[in-house]
Amino acid sequence: MNSAHGPRVAVVGAGLGGLTLARVLQLHGRSVTVFEREAATGARSQGGSLDIHADTGQTALRAAGLLDRFRALSRPEGQEWRVVDPVTGTALPVPGPGHDDDSPEIDRGQLRGLFLESLTEDTVRWGCAVTGATPLGDGSWRLLVDDGTTEDADLVVGADGAWSRIRPALSDAAPGYTGVTFVETGLDDCDTRHPSLARMVGNGTLLATADGKALLAQRNSNGHIRVYVAFRAPHDWQVAAGVEPDDTAAVRAHLLKTFNGWDESLLRLLRHHDGGFVNRPVFVLPVPHTWEHVPGITLLGDAAHLMPPVGLGANLAMLDGADLAHALIAESSVDDAVRAYESLMLPRSARAAQDCAEALDNLIPPTDS
Repeated sequence: MNSAHGPRVAVVGAGLGGLTLARVLQLHGRSVTVFEREAATGARSQGGSLDIHADTGQTALRAAGLLDRFRALSRPEGQEWRVVDPVTGTALPVPGPGHDDDSPEIDRGQLRGLFLESLTEDTVRWGCAVTGATPLGDGSWRLLVDDGTTEDADLVVGADGAWSRIRPALSDAAPGYTGVTFVETGLDDCDTRHPSLARMVGNGTLLATADGKALLAQRNSNGHIRVYVAFRAPHDWQVAAGVEPDDTAAVRAHLLKTFNGWDESLLRLLRHHDGGFVNRPVFVLPVPHTWEHVPGITLLGDAAHLMPPVGLGANLAMLDGADLAHALIAESSVDDAVRAYESLMLPRSARAAQDCAEALDNLIPPTDS
């Protein structure tokens, strides 16, 4: 059942958590295979900038032997927060929602690339969409792939995000809509093409919030500013607004109307954006999300504890990956390792998810508050 290099570990999902697990296992001479539905490493945008915390994400990077390389790529200046009055556009003497004094920023794609470059060749099987997993009766599992093939493993790790195909083997829970939507857009080559907006945003993140709405602008690498418009609305808010999601002009007009009365310096982030708008409704798993232990299978990251995007999710996913790897190395059996990992991860993630839910409510207060 086990190979010469330990149990057969199959990780579903090549996100930050799954890649951390794979990297730490390989550092200790263990075999691991990562199954990823994307066709290749650059198949889609990896999202915005992440603040990597000293006690979570950086702990995982140290375990992966990548902390120095991360430091070379990261942007310590990106920790800067500017909070402004939405009506006047003037700076407020209010600290931003920072986490600690050592949380440098890095683009998610850069961080993912750092992990991918560190893995041995063919660790990740690209274009391999896992549709589910079935038990084989002896503690091992069979992965089902969308091309009709299968793969057997002594441990299956669902690291496949919010809409995990592995989660149903452990839990009936499904993500639910929080009532908050983020609409994303951005500005390219901002220092040259939009210098006044670049100065307003600064090196880190700009935040304006009032009346259950927020506008965030986040500096990324290569002169890009990523803009998020956040508000409470039904999941299908475009229907009520009579707006087609791909009608950029109509979405822009609706957002400008929604934020009517805000300072023009902030609204210029919406008037002068590049490209269209991307709708990102915020879904979360129940808090706490737990399950009865099942031999040979477990979850990490968003598959285990999907929470609001307020700065903890990626950090916790990486720490999950490192903790599970260490348990597999230290314990005498896969089952003991998974039990040890889940006893650590589940209560930690429940506390974090509650904190994130409160942070989202503070940013975008419920309408009945």
